[in-house]
Amino acid sequence: MPKNTITAAAATAAAALAVTALTALPAAADAPNPAKDRLAWSACEGKADPRQQCATVTVPLDYRDPHGEQITLAISRIPAAKPSLRHGVLLTIPGGPGGSGLDIPGNAAKRLPQSVLDRFDLVGFDPRGVGRSTPVSCELDRSDLAMVKLRPWPAADGSIDGNLAYEHRIAETCARNGGPVLRSISTANEARDIDSLRRALGERRLSAWGTSYGTYAGAVYATMFPERTDRIVLDSNDNPDPTRVERNWLAAFGQGVEDRFPDFATWASAPGNPDRVADTPEEVRPLFLDLATRLDRTPLPWPGADPAELNGNVLRETMLQSLYADAKFPDLARLMLAGLGRRPLPAPAALPEQAVPAVQNTVAVSVGTLCNDVTWPADPAGYAKDVAADRAAHPLTAGMPVNVMPCAFWPFAPAEPAVPVTDRGPANVLLAQNLRDVATPYRGALKLRAAFGDRARMVTVDSGGHDVYRANGNACGDAVVTDYLVTGRRPAQDVFCPAE
Repeated sequence: MPKNTITAAAATAAAALAVTALTALPAAADAPNPAKDRLAWSACEGKADPRQQCATVTVPLDYRDPHGEQITLAISRIPAAKPSLRHGVLLTIPGGPGGSGLDIPGNAAKRLPQSVLDRFDLVGFDPRGVGRSTPVSCELDRSDLAMVKLRPWPAADGSIDGNLAYEHRIAETCARNGGPVLRSISTANEARDIDSLRRALGERRLSAWGTSYGTYAGAVYATMFPERTDRIVLDSNDNPDPTRVERNWLAAFGQGVEDRFPDFATWASAPGNPDRVADTPEEVRPLFLDLATRLDRTPLPWPGADPAELNGNVLRETMLQSLYADAKFPDLARLMLAGLGRRPLPAPAALPEQAVPAVQNTVAVSVGTLCNDVTWPADPAGYAKDVAADRAAHPLTAGMPVNVMPCAFWPFAPAEPAVPVTDRGPANVLLAQNLRDVATPYRGALKLRAAFGDRARMVTVDSGGHDVYRANGNACGDAVVTDYLVTGRRPAQDVFCPAE
């Protein structure tokens, strides 16, 4: 047998053992699978869809101690519109990590086709630590919550000294204030929580629609509990490499921006565009890079903003956020025009005080997930070297995607290894992917497609931006996903949908 075959066989066996060990932990506190939904549903708080009902589910803080300390998960649903056609539950798995999913059913009901609404209870949940599910906070200083800090943008000269100090402070603060719930947050535990929700809902098998980080959580669930899955749709897909996990996702921004920026350049140079920044697409990239470098040297005062100046990294962060959707392109164009002196600076979008607790919560869950899933390198010199190389290879993102994060200083080792996604289980997974996704690039989605093997099919849409199904107006891609959800029949092979 060739050496590479032996190596592949050994890796497969090791992956099987790892998944078996992870799944061996009980999914709930020795409770029998209920014959029917026994949750106490009631009206949801806040401005939820009036059809939406809410309930809570109790799960173990530590699945190794199922009768020990318990935490609460908040869950919501909109029942199937036609009970006679009801197929089951479609669980929506939110992105992030750290995103709330409690109101996803109401939002999804506004855009999903009636054929799906007729057949599924749309179910959402706040993952552990998020929102109304025993929430956590690092209690960070207000000054540490600006996105230009939370993402590790290097200094103007490429130095990462400031990043090292900031990330060390964040790690120490989260470790001190997050408590046992934050330390329990991981993708493997989210998969176990999902299976606890399935049991509480009285479902033998669960259909799911995961987006962004939710694709990884959904993939881990489908790997740990394959026989409990029904129709799995994973939308805007993360690279599942178990040796790096979230490190890969941050690094992927370098490629994602390169894939996506040409869409912005075409839009920003179109005749008749009131926010046009250049005459041709070819001029937009050097114009952006020159402006960012100029703002690195000489920031513009921007009272009321956080930070109170338009510097190169603020421009880069705005660029990154604007590439998520075409509708956000004007945000970047208008800031570029202001930086170029052609317009006044826009009104600053400062974080309102009432939003601070939600941001604190999201940051804490994100830190917990990133740091508890996999060990990150601790050597500052290695990060500095990687940043220098990445700044040269991907100047648009200036080294940020490979820079240091709080996990380099996290004092807690992962409680278990990351889950290796495999091809063992029913052939019931459909991936949906845009070609030019800034946050979850096509290249990473191909890694998840390969990991699932014949368990999966993938529909690729010639589109830019983040999110695919019922999000980009591509009728071909939407039809493939809808047909699978409604009928359970996947395409015979992977599908490519041209731009529309």
